[in-house]
Amino acid sequence: MNIETKKWEVLCSEEQIASKLKELGEQISKDYEGKNLLVVSLLKGSFIFCADLVRNITVPVKIEFMTTSSYGHGEVNTGVKVVSDVNCDLEGYDVLIVDDITDTALTMHHVINHLKAKNPNSVKSCVLLDKPSRRKVELVPDYCGFEIEDKFVVGYGLNYGDYYRNIPYVFNVTNEDR
Repeated sequence: MNIETKKWEVLCSEEQIASKLKELGEQISKDYEGKNLLVVSLLKGSFIFCADLVRNITVPVKIEFMTTSSYGHGEVNTGVKVVSDVNCDLEGYDVLIVDDITDTALTMHHVINHLKAKNPNSVKSCVLLDKPSRRKVELVPDYCGFEIEDKFVVGYGLNYGDYYRNIPYVFNVTNEDR
């Protein structure tokens, strides 16, 4: 599939994302003023969003990375495991978990509980996209870029078949494109 010739439904344009990043960065900077902020980026999907987000945060920030994996049978997610954990002691830090998207919220719920067990001062979440209609656990992200409908989305870090993370906007992939 040649990305230059595709016509996709753009859900979040480059300009909308840039504006939202500035807004989120300002709010997070205000909320974490005087605190010891540690951002935990959930790989791989959040790396672009997280990099752009932290460049919009004006308070000192330390960055760590985690990799998680969902497992189950077919399309049914029955659990989440930590593949690669943070490499530092979280005591004394206010942790902000950054992810690309929250839909079922199973991953974010698991990561929040996992990191809370490491005794940080606080744990909050920030996502680029939120699909509340897909929730399987009760969770509302503390910071959210865009709330979207239940559509299959790609771009700006989100992948399809390990491709398209580099597209600078978020778009809907229809069944005919898959």
